[in-house]
Amino acid sequence: MEAQTQVIICPQCKSERINRAGVRHTTLGERQRFVCKECSFRFSQPTVLNVEVNDKANSQQNNPCKELELLAALDQNGVSAGTGTTDSQTLKGLMVSYEFQMQKDGLAKSTILNNYQKIKRLSKIADINDPESVKEALFNIELKQNSKANYTNVYTSFLKYLGKTWNAPNYQYQQPIPFIPLESEIDQLIAGCGKHTATILQTLKETGMRIGEALRLQWTDINPENNTITLNDTEKHGVPRMFKVSAKLIGMLQTMPKKAERIFGNAQLCHKLATFKDQRIGLAKKLENPRLAKITFHTLRHWKGTMEYHRTHDPDHVKRLLGHRSLKSTEIYINMEQAIFSESDQKYHSAIASTIQEAQLLVEQGFDYVTTFDGKQLFRKRQ
Repeated sequence: MEAQTQVIICPQCKSERINRAGVRHTTLGERQRFVCKECSFRFSQPTVLNVEVNDKANSQQNNPCKELELLAALDQNGVSAGTGTTDSQTLKGLMVSYEFQMQKDGLAKSTILNNYQKIKRLSKIADINDPESVKEALFNIELKQNSKANYTNVYTSFLKYLGKTWNAPNYQYQQPIPFIPLESEIDQLIAGCGKHTATILQTLKETGMRIGEALRLQWTDINPENNTITLNDTEKHGVPRMFKVSAKLIGMLQTMPKKAERIFGNAQLCHKLATFKDQRIGLAKKLENPRLAKITFHTLRHWKGTMEYHRTHDPDHVKRLLGHRSLKSTEIYINMEQAIFSESDQKYHSAIASTIQEAQLLVEQGFDYVTTFDGKQLFRKRQ
């Protein structure tokens, strides 16, 4: 019997440079997953050739994020969908109105999406109209303390929308210490990942943007003449900002295919996350460095904040760079810098001033006064 062949083409960029990305078992049957090496788009194809697929299956097949929602019908502990007592039509209407209310309240898009998903997941394992049912579900489900605290806070806001209150369980959120990689490890990932992912990583490394902010960058936001990137479409109500970047990054950005208004195309975040996860796990095994597998897109934001504070010792500079509206959000990078770098690691330029004019000039150049010795003023500045 002759073997059949099939040319797989990316529905996003029409490239034929496709890799297989495992097999998934879904409610529609077994599906082969693929990932595009050009644009990182992930999609599915039937694993058996010449199979007729109905219109509904086709629409789900061409929407990987929709398929992920179907897979999420079973939660991490095997609790099946539909165990809540609220009927599906009532639940659907309730969720739509809740989402609309969050939009009217001016919540950030990422917050709306997070709250919507968490309430939807709770509806799979509890009756969201019954606080005691939700409390029991949170008690029984195997989640970390911080995850339960997040679910509790979201459900509290949902009850507020319904005009209800509850005696919330006391799950305390503990701020975890972010993983801070070495710069050499970040560079290893950039060198080892595909062109698309590598350009995203270099952008995050130099700017400290959130991944969602980087993916929304448009071609009009970069200025090759003065090597700057302007960020106006921020996340979490962050402050708009402009970055001075390297010529290397500008060159990498300009080699991206210009097929859309956005530099990194229109592929959804879930595709980028999955592609990068596959690539970093593969590199961690190849280079025998398990630390590489722990580096996420957001890790580079933590790394940038820590390194910038180490370089400048200026909390306000780090606050403006990362787009924080409060210095409280920046404090974690001060604590991490103090833990990672000791005073013995610091290197300084020193200078001596004999007159008030010399001292004034050194201060204007960024030197800090240290002490006076034999009538001379000693100054230093971090290298």
